[in-house]
Amino acid sequence: MEATAVVKALAALAQSSRLEIFRALVVAGDAGLTPGVLAESLGVAPATLSFHLKELVHADLVSQQRLGRNLVYRARCDHMHDLLAYLTQNCCQGQTCP
Repeated sequence: MEATAVVKALAALAQSSRLEIFRALVVAGDAGLTPGVLAESLGVAPATLSFHLKELVHADLVSQQRLGRNLVYRARCDHMHDLLAYLTQNCCQGQTCP
C-alpha cells in the first residue's frame, strides 16, 4: 500500500460520522446497507450521509453497488486489512509484541 492511499484512508476516518458509518458497514458485512437504512440507524441527514459516503468511497474504504433501484454500500475490509498491515509493518522490530 502506498503512503498516499494510507493518508487518504486515515483522513477519511478522522471524522466521527465517517468512522461511525464505516463501523456500521463492517457490522453489516457482505450484505451491506442502503443509504436509507444507514441514515435512519445513525440519525444522519441523507445529504450529509451522501457526502460522507462519497468520501469513504473515494478513500477506497467503502464500495458502492447498484442493485435495481437501490445503492448498497459495503465496507472494503480488504483495504482496511492492507491499511492495518501498513501501519504495523515494523511493529516491535519484527519481534513478538508484549
